[in-house]
Amino acid sequence: MNIHEHQAKNLLKEFGAPVSKGVVIFSLNEIDEKIKQLNSKEFVLKAQIHAGGRGKGGGVKLVKNIEELKSQAKKMFGMNLITHQTGPEGKEVQRLYIEEASDISKEFYLSCLVDRESSKVAFISSTEGGMDIEKVASETPEKIITNKIDFKNDVDLDEIEIIIKPFNFNSKQKLIAQKLIKALYKILVEKDATLIEINPLIITKDERIVCLDAKMNFDDNALFRRPEIFQLRDLNEEEPAEIEASKHDLAYIKLNGSIGCMVNGAGLAMATMDIIKLYGEEPANFLDVGGGASKEKVSAAFKLILSDKNVKGILINIFGGIMRCDVIAQGVIDAAKETNLRVPLVVRLAGTNFKEGKDILEKSGLKILSATDLNDAAKKIVEAIK
Repeated sequence: MNIHEHQAKNLLKEFGAPVSKGVVIFSLNEIDEKIKQLNSKEFVLKAQIHAGGRGKGGGVKLVKNIEELKSQAKKMFGMNLITHQTGPEGKEVQRLYIEEASDISKEFYLSCLVDRESSKVAFISSTEGGMDIEKVASETPEKIITNKIDFKNDVDLDEIEIIIKPFNFNSKQKLIAQKLIKALYKILVEKDATLIEINPLIITKDERIVCLDAKMNFDDNALFRRPEIFQLRDLNEEEPAEIEASKHDLAYIKLNGSIGCMVNGAGLAMATMDIIKLYGEEPANFLDVGGGASKEKVSAAFKLILSDKNVKGILINIFGGIMRCDVIAQGVIDAAKETNLRVPLVVRLAGTNFKEGKDILEKSGLKILSATDLNDAAKKIVEAIK
C-alpha cells in the first residue's frame, strides 16, 4: 500500500526526522486558513498522487506569493496529471500539499527497504539526489552505495556512519543524520513499511538537513495489525478492480493485455503470463485465487476479469492440490452463465478431481475449450482470440 507525500512526512516528523513544514488542502477554500500555519514568503505547491515524476508533469510549482499560490492551485486542483509512472491515462489531482520553500545548497538520495534476497534492511545512499534513481543506477552505478544490516532493535552508530559517508556531513549535520537514519529504520520495522525513499534529502544554504520529498510503501499483508497505516489508504489512487479484488481476498493486478488469467498460485500465475507472451499476446491481469478458493470466490474472480473491457479471451489454469477442480469448474460455469460470457474461454485443469471438473465443464452446454497442458492452453486461447 502506498501513501501520499504529506502523510509520509507526518510519519517522518512523528519519528523525529527533519521535514519541511507544510499543510495539505482538499479544496481551494482551505488555502486562506491553512496558509496561516506557514512562515514563508515563497511556497512550493505539490500535487498529491501516488506516482513519481510529478515535477516533469506540471505537478510541482515554486510560487513567489499567496496570489500566485492561489492561481496555480486553481490550475492544479482537479487536473489530470500524467507522469512516466501514471501511464498515458494519468491521475486526477484531488489534494494539494503546500510547504515552505527551501533554499537548496545540495541534493542527495536516501532510502531504506526490505531486501528479500538477503533478509536484511538495505540502506541506499547517493550524491545524485533529485534525479530518477533508476537512471542513476543505469548510467552511473558507482554513485549508488548500498549497505545491508541485520534486523534488530536499532541501527548502530558505526552502521550509520557508513550509510551517510557519501554525503560528507559536518559534525552538526551528522547528529541530525543519526536521528534520520534511526527514524527510517524504526518506521520500516514498527510500521511494516517495505520502502522509504527520501529524494531529495537536501542541505539548505544555512546548512540544515531537510527531507524535501518522501515516499513510503507498506506491506499489504501486515495492514491488519497497523490500523493507523490502513486509515491512510486513498482509494481514489487505486485501480477499482483491485479494490474489488481485495474485498474477496484475491491477489489481482490489472495489466494492459487482452487475455484474462485465472490461476491458483503465484508461481503458476507467472508461468501462465510468460507462456501467453511466448505465443505473441499479452496478459490482461495477474490473478491468483489462492490455494483453497470457494465456488463463490472463483465466481467473483471470473467477474473481475470480465470487468476489464480489454479482455478478448480468458485462460483458466488450475492445478488442484488443496483446491478441487470440480469446485473450480462449477464456479466458472455459474459465473459464465450469470455474466452471459461472450469471449473465448480455455480451461486447463490438473490435480485433485480434475476428471470430475472436466465432466462438469463438458456437460455445461457452454462453449469452453479444454486444454491438456499449459502449452496447449496458451496456444488455444491465442488462436481463439484471433
